[in-house]
Amino acid sequence: MSRRYFYTLSSFLMAMFLVYVGCTQRHATSVDFNADIRPILNTKCISCHGGVKETAGFSLFSREDALSKTDSGKPAIIPGDPDNSELMRRLVSEDPEERMPYHAEPLSPEEIEKIGKWIEQGANWADHWAYVAPREPQVPEDESGRAANPVDNFIWARLHQEGLSPAPPAPKTVLLRRLSLDLIGLPPTEEEVQAFERDSSANAYEKQVDRLLASPHFGERWAAMWLDVARYSDTKGYEKDQFRNVWRYRDYVIKSFNQDKPFSQFTIEQLAGDLLPQPTEEQLIATAYHRLTANNDEGGTDDEEFRTAALLDRVSNTWEVWQGITMGCVQCHSHPYDPIRHEEFYQSMAFFNNTRDEDVPNESPTLAHFSKEEELKVTALKTWVKQVLPEQKLQEELARIENLVRIGEPKIHPHTFDELTNAAMIDGKYLGGGHKGFARLKAVNLTGKTNVILNIASRKGGTLQIRKGRLDGEVLGEYKLPDLKESQPYRKEIISIKPTSGSHDLYFVFLNPSFKNPQDYVYQIEWVLFTELLPGAGKPGYAEAREKLLQLLNSGAERTPIMQENPADFRRRTHLFDRGNWLTKGKEVQPGTPKALPSFDAYPKNRLGLAQWLVSPENPLTARVTVNRFWEQLFGYGLVESLEDFGSQGTTPSHPELLDWLALNFQHQQGWQVKKLLRLLVMSHTYRQASGMTPEMIEKDPANRLLARGPRFRLTAEQVRDQALAVGGLLSDNKYGESVMPLQPEGVWKTVYSNMKWETSPGEDAFRRAVYTFWRRSSPYPSLLTFDASERTICVSRRIRTNTPLQALVTLNDTVYMLAAQGLASEMQRHNGTPEKQIAAGYASALFHQPSAPKLKLLATLYQQADTYYRQNPQQLTLFLGKETCAQNPDPHKLAALTLVASAIINLDEFVMKE
Repeated sequence: MSRRYFYTLSSFLMAMFLVYVGCTQRHATSVDFNADIRPILNTKCISCHGGVKETAGFSLFSREDALSKTDSGKPAIIPGDPDNSELMRRLVSEDPEERMPYHAEPLSPEEIEKIGKWIEQGANWADHWAYVAPREPQVPEDESGRAANPVDNFIWARLHQEGLSPAPPAPKTVLLRRLSLDLIGLPPTEEEVQAFERDSSANAYEKQVDRLLASPHFGERWAAMWLDVARYSDTKGYEKDQFRNVWRYRDYVIKSFNQDKPFSQFTIEQLAGDLLPQPTEEQLIATAYHRLTANNDEGGTDDEEFRTAALLDRVSNTWEVWQGITMGCVQCHSHPYDPIRHEEFYQSMAFFNNTRDEDVPNESPTLAHFSKEEELKVTALKTWVKQVLPEQKLQEELARIENLVRIGEPKIHPHTFDELTNAAMIDGKYLGGGHKGFARLKAVNLTGKTNVILNIASRKGGTLQIRKGRLDGEVLGEYKLPDLKESQPYRKEIISIKPTSGSHDLYFVFLNPSFKNPQDYVYQIEWVLFTELLPGAGKPGYAEAREKLLQLLNSGAERTPIMQENPADFRRRTHLFDRGNWLTKGKEVQPGTPKALPSFDAYPKNRLGLAQWLVSPENPLTARVTVNRFWEQLFGYGLVESLEDFGSQGTTPSHPELLDWLALNFQHQQGWQVKKLLRLLVMSHTYRQASGMTPEMIEKDPANRLLARGPRFRLTAEQVRDQALAVGGLLSDNKYGESVMPLQPEGVWKTVYSNMKWETSPGEDAFRRAVYTFWRRSSPYPSLLTFDASERTICVSRRIRTNTPLQALVTLNDTVYMLAAQGLASEMQRHNGTPEKQIAAGYASALFHQPSAPKLKLLATLYQQADTYYRQNPQQLTLFLGKETCAQNPDPHKLAALTLVASAIINLDEFVMKE
């Protein structure tokens, strides 16, 4: 080893020692690339020589790049020859203009020694652990024979290595509360706790697990987790943040969890349900997953710009949620830390680039949900089709009619028109034309198209002509309205057009000589659809069938945004964006997945193929990422703490063999069924441990990553609120349906450009579970936000739990929590006996054990002080409880005092914690 390995004369003696050690150990000790070399490269080198920059033509993105020639014409690394490798010379150079890292702290002698060994041993590369397919690990032996399942075997083996022992089981009451909050998001009832305590059978706990897994509340609890990654919201986002009718997607998620739908099917339906053969309404609603991206309705915005923004979000979201890959890093350049190239981001984008959505206010494509009466009309249309078509054409035509009445694509939106003359885009979203105004549609394929359906409005009536090829070309179709006394709102109209083959430019010409002001619009158009209408034209009954179709098109049915793929005439090409700029397009790319992951060759190059590939046995990440997400919900931390990043900059697994075992078991033995996975986890002794800490645990494992004790952490925002309502006897059991608006402080919503208002839902709807709360991106429900709920503007794989004074201010002062406290106080007041007995009963009702003597004494003192205060201040009593409550209660001052005690109980640390 040469002396030039070392960068100062003062380090010479240390260098000689390292040389000696290196010479004696080099061949005996193999360097691990992932453990020894990758951390050095990622922290010290990659910022200048990686996916973002390739200074001097030297890149450490991959082994192929690292061994390639640099700008000097020579490679910087020569495998097996560190003495002649330019990299080593630069690491030890004494010239500050040559020494690397450039103008930064030099590598330590130990780091240089590792790199020298690595080069001498061949400069071998290794895939990051997450990109290597999991192999079935050997389950550690359990000499005690007490392990409930392999989860315990893996956890206890690691504890043994660290000199720790598992904690004893948690008391029954603590365990059932923990289990109930984890599986259904609600505390158990007192009756359920008592029944569990009385049950001395060997499978008493197992029966509770199965009862909770079968509960209809199960889906509500786990949907709250999924809606974070889906960025679910009842509004569109951006400045206007208008209403979006998408609650049926939330209900789809709840029902899917309740049905224990395999996660593989859950994946395919959300990413590509529309591409399945004869998709059901449920499968189409599932595709709203990627319609939850923001939509910009602000006037003057570029629809293509914001369609592209939604597209980029879908790429990043899909890779984060299913693969734990920070794909957003690759939009502008190759990944700085992981083997994913810039081009591969846009190959991924190509899967999503051919959907019909175009950032328009009506959010097309949408799925209509008809009333029973309207469904009868759909049935009548199908009956008509069956009467006039032969069997061999029937199924295809019935599918087309279904699409026409329920979805109605492919619509052409106003931003597609050009050559606007005395015509304009109204608010940037609608096409308006004055007298003799016109606009052109380029290259419309008219083969087989017999009609045009328009969504059109008018102020005074007039004529709309569709001319072929030129402004004075043949009139293919015409729409006329007589002079109107008042404006006609938007409605769907059908125009017959002359049969024409091939693609042609079409001119839409607006005419009404009575319009003196050229800026007055004869007609306004929201969209245009060229289509074949109904078969059987001219036959008896056709006119009635056509009228039913028009009535369905003009139905006021609710609509859910969904995905639908472009037909061939509307296919888009996908190009790489130079440095991520959507206006600067590079070479064209085709759908594909990163080369660092398993081959995609066996799958169709569309969203369905991508979804199938994600849940294929060969994919190393989906099952790992998914089981890790559910593990985190139960234990507080994922086996990989960075749920959103399984890459080389994410955290390493605390129990890698357990993670792989769970992933393979979830795929193959459990059939991707979430309930089976959760049952396995909660049945383990590891989950059932008491959460108390010992000094040894605090010293060796303060964050409980080794799981020597049971989980203890604050409940989620939804669980904190739902538990308070449940304990206060206020929680509604109503399920599904439109989002509700519970009580919130006045003035929280300051809506601009819309008439949206927060109107508190009537009756028990104001006290439904938090998962049903109306979610506005620009102003989320404040008490949930205070407890770290996601804003839902982007995908959030894990919430970071905080502890702030604002949280206590919410639970002490928010109307919902005060009403919950009053509800608990009313229950306490119904108990006969002294105030101390009432307080103890309320405490046990909330926490399922009796308060300690000091705690009971403090709560009793609070009661006495409050009782005295409200006796002496009747006006404050009225303000606190309200006139109606005071009039109905024989001892309102006692109720007020108990309400303050109940508020203290639901503000206790043990109430808002799972332990």
